[in-house]
Order: sequence, then structure tokens, then C-alpha cells
Amino acid sequence: MAIAEALIPEFSHEAKTTRRLLEVVPEERFDWQPHEKSMTLGRLAGHIAEMPKWAHLTVRQDVLDFEDGGDYQPFNPATSEELLAGHDKAVEVFHRSLAGVDDQRMLATWTMRKGEEVLAEMPRVAAVRGFILSHIVHHRGQLSVYLRLLDVALPQTYGPTADNPSF
Repeated sequence: MAIAEALIPEFSHEAKTTRRLLEVVPEERFDWQPHEKSMTLGRLAGHIAEMPKWAHLTVRQDVLDFEDGGDYQPFNPATSEELLAGHDKAVEVFHRSLAGVDDQRMLATWTMRKGEEVLAEMPRVAAVRGFILSHIVHHRGQLSVYLRLLDVALPQTYGPTADNPSF
């Protein structure tokens, strides 16, 4: 089995878990933030929702250079419907981006830089795992804390929660 093909089931499982969490984000609280240095609830949820589409940048490009500007606009959904639709679209992009990618490409070096400064350089598979999969899980943990602070019932992620104790 090809490396890219092996990542798909792992990602698909995480995407379902992510969507369950995004489904309970209260639209009327999108502007809430737990601290002045923290992202708002809506921005954090949007960030989580958009990350799967970064697979295109990671798999189809050799270098991501933050200094060249590009056309990146953070995903700031205005509604729950927009949030979920954005996530679903990003999941599709992830799947399309990894479809048919051979092991040679997945093991080739991918570089993240800011102009001449190299921020990260690693095999593409490590970038997909680190900058997409692990990054999503990291922010999902933050989102769980935000939701707990807002007294929103948490869905199951890797097992039961206090709000959903049946496995």
C-alpha cells in the first residue's frame, strides 16, 4: 500500500471526529474568546475546518514560502452552515490531493520557509502528519476547552466524554 493511500483512513477517522466537534460550536458565540490573546471561537473553529485543504500545498508543492504572500485568506465562517460546508470541502481537497501520489513524492523533501529562513524541512509524509493531522488534533483540543468553558456538551472524540459517557 502506498504511503498516501495509508494516510487516507487515518485522516478520514480524524475528519469525522473533527466534524462532530464542529457541529456543536454555537454560532451565536463565534465572537467569544477565553482570553484577549486567544483566537475567537469562530476563528479557531474556522482554522480547524480549513486545515485539511493544506494537503494541496503540502503534497502538490515542494516549498511553502510565507514571504511570497500568496492569496491565503483565513477562513472566518459567519454561520454554522458555512463552518461545516467549509470543513467538508477541505476534507474533499485532502482526499483529492493525496489521490494517486506515489511514495517517491511522499518521501521527497518538503520545505516551509519565510524568504531565506527555512522554518521546516522534512519528508512530505512528515509534513502531512505534523502540519495537518497533528495540527488539527492540537487545535481540536483547544476547541474542546473553549466549548467546555461555554458549557457546551462535548461529543466523543477518542472515547467517552463526561457529556457522552456511552462508548
